[in-house]
Amino acid sequence: METIKIYHYNDLSISYARVGMGNNKPLVILHGWGSNKEVMMPLAQQLSEQRDCFLLDLPGFGNSSVPNEAWNVDNYANLIQQFIKDQELGTVDLLVHSFGGRIALKLCARPEAKSLVEKVLITGGAGMKPKRSFSYYFKKHLAKSLKVPFYILPSKLRKKALNRLRQTSLWKSLGSSDYSKLSGVMRKTFVQTVTEYLEPSLPNIPHEVLLLWGENDEAAPLYQAERMEEGIENAALVVIDNAGHYAFLDKPSRFTSIAKAFLK
Repeated sequence: METIKIYHYNDLSISYARVGMGNNKPLVILHGWGSNKEVMMPLAQQLSEQRDCFLLDLPGFGNSSVPNEAWNVDNYANLIQQFIKDQELGTVDLLVHSFGGRIALKLCARPEAKSLVEKVLITGGAGMKPKRSFSYYFKKHLAKSLKVPFYILPSKLRKKALNRLRQTSLWKSLGSSDYSKLSGVMRKTFVQTVTEYLEPSLPNIPHEVLLLWGENDEAAPLYQAERMEEGIENAALVVIDNAGHYAFLDKPSRFTSIAKAFLK
């Protein structure tokens, strides 16, 4: 059975789906940046045979409200922590993808998470500092250089001119595709979350963690999963052949069978 509900958190309306039987252990499922709960739904439906699945649209995505001000990773972790408490779920397991992985790492490093979370399955998880190519630093330097002449302008003219610059094809080619699609609060949220690296949090995570990774993941390369495995005491890494960042969509049968065994 699938039901769509609204969870009210502060002044936000959070859309979430519940799939499965209420007498099974709760599994909270978090999607990645720019995604939504519907992307995770096929996986949840497979896991609902043994789990009571809760899929949230994170604030700013899907059918949930956009925050009134820019959020950081702690804000998202606070939401999930409070959701678990308010829904009276007891101890849950987490299944998280990409940006959801960043939230899970932040949450599970907190002492209070010991009583809220037991197992964590992370796939394509974000949060590790990436290796940067020469082209990345070249683009970053060029972007800064393009803005320099505008700073001699009066404040009002400078703001208008910089907005014009950001609309040019040259400027858009320098940024990430995620960033260029955003505006306002979510653009600031992206900057605040993507630039927080969570390596220092890893030793503080006591939970049993399965890192289930696509071998061809380009968004969160395999070396980042290896870094998580090294930093988290009770972590194990399993690699799915011929799968990318969305390993649960690329190889659904393989992914689901491993997930079921871990969450059993």
